[in-house]
Amino acid sequence: MDTSTPPSHPGPHDPPYDPPYDLLGVGIGPFNLSLAALAEPVPGLSTLFCDQRPEFRWHHGMLVDGARMQVPFLADLVSLVDPTNPWSFLNYLRAQDRLFPFYFAERFQLPRREYDHYCRWAADRLPNCRFGTEVTALHRDGPLFRAELTDTATGRRSTVRARNLALGVGTRPVLPEAFAALADHPRAFHSAEYLDRREDLTGARDITVIGSGQSGAEVFLDLLRRHEGDGVRLRWLTRTRALAPMEYSKLGLEHFTPDYTRYFHGLPGPVRDALVTAQWQLHKAASAETLAEIHDHLYERTIGRPIDSAPVEITPGTAVTEARPGPCGGLELRCRHTDSGAEHVLRTDAVVLATGYRAARPAALEPLARLIDWDESGRYRVDLDHRVATRPELTGGLYVQNAELHTHGVGTPDLGLGAHRAAVILNAVTGRTVHRLPDRTAWTGFAPPASSVSSVSSVSSNNLPNIPKTVNVPDGQHSQHSPHSATPEQTPVVPRPQELTRAATVGR
Repeated sequence: MDTSTPPSHPGPHDPPYDPPYDLLGVGIGPFNLSLAALAEPVPGLSTLFCDQRPEFRWHHGMLVDGARMQVPFLADLVSLVDPTNPWSFLNYLRAQDRLFPFYFAERFQLPRREYDHYCRWAADRLPNCRFGTEVTALHRDGPLFRAELTDTATGRRSTVRARNLALGVGTRPVLPEAFAALADHPRAFHSAEYLDRREDLTGARDITVIGSGQSGAEVFLDLLRRHEGDGVRLRWLTRTRALAPMEYSKLGLEHFTPDYTRYFHGLPGPVRDALVTAQWQLHKAASAETLAEIHDHLYERTIGRPIDSAPVEITPGTAVTEARPGPCGGLELRCRHTDSGAEHVLRTDAVVLATGYRAARPAALEPLARLIDWDESGRYRVDLDHRVATRPELTGGLYVQNAELHTHGVGTPDLGLGAHRAAVILNAVTGRTVHRLPDRTAWTGFAPPASSVSSVSSVSSNNLPNIPKTVNVPDGQHSQHSPHSATPEQTPVVPRPQELTRAATVGR
């Protein structure tokens, strides 16, 4: 069907359409699962969430023993919006008869495996979640959306209609261009597959981990524990000049509040792009606890021996410019030292790429692609309600989750803002306050005083002080976004001087 024209209605011999859903969710990761959980108790609201996978899975390849969440347990599906909701983590503990064990454990950050199990518990019981159902195509159907569905087990096809869509398809692993020649190599894979392919490393005598974020740190720590005393050389390369820990101060964490999201959204596009790149330590670094565990492990391993007796190399400030299979087996990595510019070739048996993730446009959206108002870099234009800007003829609401880093800032992928974003979307979809949300959530005031806005509104992003053109960011996390201009309706708001200074120095 041509999406540019209204569709034909059922003929006299065609079955009638079922009533449309108020909201159709495409993909069921933690964010759309949060939306499903907050929507399910709302009277009169009809919702359906579909995922092609047979069951809920969350970063399955990184559920290594001992790995913990980087957010408190209150960053569950619902609690920061509605702690009385039946799908809260505390209610999960009650259903599992684990309230007393959790109480005595005194844990604020959950084991990652427990968070995954909690989400599975909710996903298996929510009546509006349907797994094994792929959304293969999305079309305009007059004022509605029409979705083509395929049962992945039987191949049976069906069609549903909806007034609004919520895209929650998640992000995809990033394979840096330098590693393109190793895309199908059995001993070079992304950390997203680590647990599934860890046995592929058996027999390797030299293993290299790439990436300075939390995944890279956890993979390196797991390998240290598994290869103690067996002579296997372990190497950790990072493009960042230092293994800086994630910003975790209490006031620093206020960048993950709705207050900062609103402030960030009001900035000119080029300023937003520069800030996302500069603020990598807020959301792309490793936790101080994991870095400390690595140091503690190495300290104990070398008691009574020289430091360099352990076959371990940790080398920051080193970029891999080319990777390829070696002529005599193994892999060759051509490296460049960031500070000196010196180049060398490193030979290793295996590589684990902890090089991050990137939002991707789902294939099902292609029939609607020309009706979406993309920005100059081919990204969604997203308003504060997380609704995507579309052409006038597409009147249904199209919402996105975790695809708006460039418009909503570093809190976009953070689980702590998931419930709040879901509530914002539900309030927008229903046109009423289904969930009451606070007006103020941070002590920090990110914007200049209102009286000074008019005096700085003419300042362009080109002469803003201290916003770096490029910064040294974690491996695989260089921004793929080109600067784009603010819309004419926006009044540019300049960050406070302390914000500019912090953005420029946070990666040192």
